[in-house]
Amino acid sequence: MAESTTQAVAAAPEVQTFGARPSRISTLRRGALRWLGVVPFGVYIALGLAAPTIAIAIAAFRNSATGAATMSNVSTALHGTYLLGLKTSILLSVATAIVPGIFGLFIAYAIYTAKRGNLLRQVVVTASGVFANFGGVQLALLFIATLSTTGVVTGWIKDLFGVDIWDHGFTLYNAFGVFFVYMYFQIPLMVLVILPALEGLRPAWREAAQNMGARTWQYWRHVGGPVLLPSFLGCLLLLFGSSFSAYATAEALTGGTIALTPIQIGALLNGNVLAGQQNLGYALGLIMVVIIAIVMIIYTILQRRAARWLR
Repeated sequence: MAESTTQAVAAAPEVQTFGARPSRISTLRRGALRWLGVVPFGVYIALGLAAPTIAIAIAAFRNSATGAATMSNVSTALHGTYLLGLKTSILLSVATAIVPGIFGLFIAYAIYTAKRGNLLRQVVVTASGVFANFGGVQLALLFIATLSTTGVVTGWIKDLFGVDIWDHGFTLYNAFGVFFVYMYFQIPLMVLVILPALEGLRPAWREAAQNMGARTWQYWRHVGGPVLLPSFLGCLLLLFGSSFSAYATAEALTGGTIALTPIQIGALLNGNVLAGQQNLGYALGLIMVVIIAIVMIIYTILQRRAARWLR
């Protein structure tokens, strides 16, 4: 009897060790299934982002005629009219990020302070989602039909107030016109991306500040503002990227008469300037990719900083 008991006790660890194997296998299987779910996204990133970027980088450093490696494409892209186009694109993108960002923040704050079931709140959020995705040739035609020299709104202003806005310096066909049109979709986009950050501000923070005698401006100066700042700056970077990469609206509106990098790339790749200059267009595209990559890295850092408070 004692021997059988001793044998059972000795065999117990073996039974426990043997029983642990299925759990390890199931753990590995669950981990494999998790990674398997990421595979389609990884394939999408590889084919839609990594492969085109590598192809652009290779073509940017290749001579169009001989196929040999060269730095001339990048050098040309950073001089003359192409450098002017890059500067104009950056300045336009900065302007169409800051101004719509401020307006969008105020609109989003008005939505944030409204009741969640309010009909106006729902209408504004829905309309922002529609307007933020409305762009391209259709948007350019919309503004040409309404605010051109023979536009409907231009005619209404002239009939009501006797003022022809085009005689006072207004135009749609230069950098200011592109800035004015970009406001149409940049402001709603700002509303959509900053609203979750506003809703992440905890009411308890404001109540605590009020209990300690802080006024509204003091709350925003010392509590709400610092917490919201990383999200706000990240949203401005998103607006910058949206404007910097826009092509169809500016092209359809101005006919390529202003120097913007996306328009210059389109002209080079279509052979509308000089034949055989496609690789110069790839060099301009590579510069844009580098700028957008820097913007996204800064955006990621800001989002991580904002997530510490908005969890």
